[in-house]
Amino acid sequence: MRDPNLTQYTPKALAGVTPEELIEVQSRVVACDGGGGALGHPKVFLRIEDRQVTCPYCSRTYVLAEGAGDDGHH
Repeated sequence: MRDPNLTQYTPKALAGVTPEELIEVQSRVVACDGGGGALGHPKVFLRIEDRQVTCPYCSRTYVLAEGAGDDGHH
């Protein structure tokens, strides 16, 4: 799902259409390119402020792994 804080709207999930991909990560800063190649999107860097962040392009959701995320508070 797209992040309503970034897009200013809250879309409705449609089964079979809306991606529900959750990717567990070890760092608060993640790079997303939608899978790369012709089916991807421009690479964007996203910062996880709390526990997760959703890419505004492809709706992939990155979830911070338990105990991870101490990136020196930068």
